[in-house]
Amino acid sequence: MGAKIKEIPAKLPKNFDKPDEPWYRYVTIDLIWKVLGYTLLHPWVSWIVVLCLRAQVTPYENIEMRIAIVWACVMTTVAIFGIISDKIAFGDSREVDLSEEVIVITGGVEGLGALMAEVYGMRNANVAVLDTKKVDDEEAEEKGVLYYECDVGDAKQVERIAAEIIEDLGPPTILINNAGIVRPKSILDSTAEEVEQTFRTNTLSHFNTLRTFLPHMLNANRGTIVTVSSVLGQLGAANLSSYTASKAALLALHSSLRAELAQHSNGQDIKTILVTPGQMSTKMFASVKTPSNFLAPIVAPVDIAKEILRLIEKGESGEIAVPLYSRYIQILALLPVGVQTLVRRWSGVDMAMVKAGLAKGVDKEADEKR
Repeated sequence: MGAKIKEIPAKLPKNFDKPDEPWYRYVTIDLIWKVLGYTLLHPWVSWIVVLCLRAQVTPYENIEMRIAIVWACVMTTVAIFGIISDKIAFGDSREVDLSEEVIVITGGVEGLGALMAEVYGMRNANVAVLDTKKVDDEEAEEKGVLYYECDVGDAKQVERIAAEIIEDLGPPTILINNAGIVRPKSILDSTAEEVEQTFRTNTLSHFNTLRTFLPHMLNANRGTIVTVSSVLGQLGAANLSSYTASKAALLALHSSLRAELAQHSNGQDIKTILVTPGQMSTKMFASVKTPSNFLAPIVAPVDIAKEILRLIEKGESGEIAVPLYSRYIQILALLPVGVQTLVRRWSGVDMAMVKAGLAKGVDKEADEKR
């Protein structure tokens, strides 16, 4: 008889435990925008329409032909402008061979970080996860990932673990700063220790990992750094002051990092990726309901991970903002303050933690009457 096949327990996604939603719950503005991007808003499809009209011997002077040609020219111009803009902003891509890369992921035991770690582990990449949560050796071996127990908010721990990673796998070339915690409390209810811990994990950890791993990337003249922030870093929200402030700091950190790499002689092939997701279906905000499933759908971690992995493996820099509203949320700041107030009130962003039962509201009844 042959060798006994090792059995690996499989767990179905949690979505299988939930009842099927009505079909219209799956129709969102993101889905519509994606379909348009592959059809009417795609330059290739736009020119196909022109060719189809010519195949029907439609004269060039006909209004439908003129509209089709103008539309195709506009879509082509927009596409070319986007390519040139990305080239100016992010430069050329670098070559990425996963067999030669060493990937470090902070906060990779659960949520988005765990998903990326397990995907790379299945592909036999060199993956090191830094997290305060423990993972037993058998589970780590099954996933093909090395787990290091580490508080990334502690600079000395990061330096100590970095030495172990270099000895075990080699100098890191891809850094995914994903670690994050949230404490849904108002400013007055938050203690100094809680605020400090939030900033240590969400913000200072990025400084610790950058100071530790970036020199190795500069020596190798290649690398990719992923900064996972949040759309709330641009919005702010009641009862999430420490979380939103710590995520807002990452936006400035990312811009400063890009500027410093541009000034460094070996920084050209070190790519940077900024991730500003909306609400994800993770434990962190599991009980929070979105104000509109159509305009602000909850994003599955796999959708974010897919975009991050795509940019990493293409060797490109970029910005990932999902769902659609998070890509254009900065426009809100250009509106009159009265309009901004009405939008915030309609969206319910400042009452979300209270309604989810995660925080106490200040004059909740008065706010709901306004």
